Amino acid sequence: MWTQMFVFIHYAIALAVSVRVLLRPRLEPTVRLSWILVIELVPLIGIIAYVLFGEIRTRGAEVEHMANVRSRLSGLWRPSPELVRNPPDFAAPLIAANRATTGFGAVAGNRASLLSEEDSAIDDLVAAIDSAQDHVHLLFYIWLDDVSGRAVAQAAIRAAQRGVTVRAVIDAFGSRAFSYSESWRELREAGAECVEALPLGLPIIGGLFRRMDLRNHRKIVVIDHVLGFTGSRNCADKAFAVKPRYAPWVDVLLRIEGPVVRQMQAVFLQDWMSYAREDLGDMLQTVPSVLPQGDIAQVVATGPDDRQGTLSDCMATMFHAAREKLVITTPYYVPDSSLDTAIRTAARRGVDVTMILPARNDSLVVQATSEGFYYGLVSAGVKLMLFQDGLLHAKIITADGRMSMLGSANMDRRSFELNYEMNMLFVGEDLTAELDARQESYIARSESITIGEIRAWSLWRRLRNNLLALAAPIL
Repeated sequence: MWTQMFVFIHYAIALAVSVRVLLRPRLEPTVRLSWILVIELVPLIGIIAYVLFGEIRTRGAEVEHMANVRSRLSGLWRPSPELVRNPPDFAAPLIAANRATTGFGAVAGNRASLLSEEDSAIDDLVAAIDSAQDHVHLLFYIWLDDVSGRAVAQAAIRAAQRGVTVRAVIDAFGSRAFSYSESWRELREAGAECVEALPLGLPIIGGLFRRMDLRNHRKIVVIDHVLGFTGSRNCADKAFAVKPRYAPWVDVLLRIEGPVVRQMQAVFLQDWMSYAREDLGDMLQTVPSVLPQGDIAQVVATGPDDRQGTLSDCMATMFHAAREKLVITTPYYVPDSSLDTAIRTAARRGVDVTMILPARNDSLVVQATSEGFYYGLVSAGVKLMLFQDGLLHAKIITADGRMSMLGSANMDRRSFELNYEMNMLFVGEDLTAELDARQESYIARSESITIGEIRAWSLWRRLRNNLLALAAPIL
């Protein structure tokens, strides 16, 4: 009797949850189907998994506060005279897609330089902090208490001690160890203002009101309104002590000057005002100077509380805009169907498409899921290169030698739907050439994979990969 009652109650709840899945707005049909299969076919666990991870839940008060912050900042935003009103034809669709997604227009007069992939890149960041006169704004998903992390912390401490305003944001999960470190304590004692993004709270109770796996994955540094740093690199050594068996971690970091730094500042302030509850909107009144012969640039920032579109939409638009050459570097490839289709379509219509992925990933599930997409990519004509020299963590797209996009976002659903991310578009041949050269250096350390090699995989490996690829919509 009790068994029958349990079965009845379980299936009644499963039916109710399945109806909830069917009624949710803005959900892809493949995602609905995947969740319904999990809920109906995996007793109890499927229901619990959906309750914890099926919906992007945020606390109502937090969402309202973030919306108010965005409204406050947009009210202060005045169009920059450097706004590009007639972008080049080849870039116009992408610029429009980016603006529809994030609200920022493209601005001219910017200069970006690609820093070394070695730990010496941190020296450039430290030198910039040491030269700060007014403020230093730091935001990192992962900040480690290693040589690089301590060097940046000490530079920020020196800045605070000489009267520079230092504001630092770390993700509560990604930098959880750093929040207990001596460096973080010394930074606070020196007078720096320090906050944690998305504090975890009580694991069980908190999970009922907000998804516990939301992350602020951005990497942003803004100094004195005029200088910015961003890319895929966290504030950590290349050896990446928390996962040393996959080292070295190969990243990309840019040093940026020009009006687009104001957009980076706006993204930082949106986060700061959301977490610290301090109104700093007036800082957006300062517009960095235009640099002669500078590139067009545009910030694309997304997050789960403001879903006007996703970075997947922007990336897919870039792939469709490519005419001759497309080079893509990403550590994690768990795409939605439109993004995967855009890449394969580009290759089929004659674009020279190269994708560079790490040969060995720090996530076995992501590795297997990515491999489930290999056959479709290679059969469409994509040249798939597997990086052998550590974990390739850079996120770069270049198109036709004249457009490039890079930043914090991976090509996976976590970056598109759950993380706070910031990417940047650059329209200009010089920086794109630098990024193409950097990607060529990745290719030189990679091995290609062919259809024959994929077909030669064991039955178990193919079954595992394809099953996980089917589950990609909910991963």
